[in-house]
Amino acid sequence: MSDFDRNIAARGSFADRGVAVDVGLRAHMLRVYNYMAVAVALSGAVAWLTYNAAVDSANRLTPFGKAVFGGPLMWVLLIGTIGLVFFISWRIDRLKFTTALTLFMIYAALLGVTLAPIFVVYTGASITKVFFISAASFGALSLYGYTTQRDLSAMGAFLMMGLFGLIIASLVNIFLKSSGLDWIISIAGVGIFAGLTAWDTQKIKEMYDVNDDGTVSGRKAVMGALSLYLDFINLFIMLLRLIGDRR
Repeated sequence: MSDFDRNIAARGSFADRGVAVDVGLRAHMLRVYNYMAVAVALSGAVAWLTYNAAVDSANRLTPFGKAVFGGPLMWVLLIGTIGLVFFISWRIDRLKFTTALTLFMIYAALLGVTLAPIFVVYTGASITKVFFISAASFGALSLYGYTTQRDLSAMGAFLMMGLFGLIIASLVNIFLKSSGLDWIISIAGVGIFAGLTAWDTQKIKEMYDVNDDGTVSGRKAVMGALSLYLDFINLFIMLLRLIGDRR
């Protein structure tokens, strides 16, 4: 009888631990999505405020608008945002959680400034429509990455190679200004960032460890949110370039 009781207790302890991990994982993923949602909202708000400061009532660029949309400040912002995201990625293991989260939000705000020109190029109704299409697509892809039993690591390696190719092609097209290449880049970009959304979600899920302390779990949540934020923003931009209605 005593042996039987110990077996029941052992099974109960494993079951309790499984429930604890499951609850902890859901809380971790919710934390990741919350950070990402705040960053997306911050980027959108900053982009809208920047647009209103950059364009006057006659729909002409103000001096601020000329500096942000076409002057040297535009390149400073572009290089600064790229540098900041690389800094966060490389230094995440050494940063305090609060510092990492603050830098992430600063990055989201700066990226919002660089996104402001979309309000000049595309109609407001078109931006809203594409945003909701992007949000629905992102949600479905992220859900797939979270629930699938398939290992997406091989697909992730292929997508990362495609991402580097996409970056190179985009840089080349800055000088070529080819509408055909721009269309190909947008098509490829939608596929790449759709796949990365599922892959990153699975990777974030697998990185969770119930034994992590508050600092480590916080860093993981910030990095996970940053990855999904970049996936969503780029998916939105690629879809906007494909199906957005220009002014």
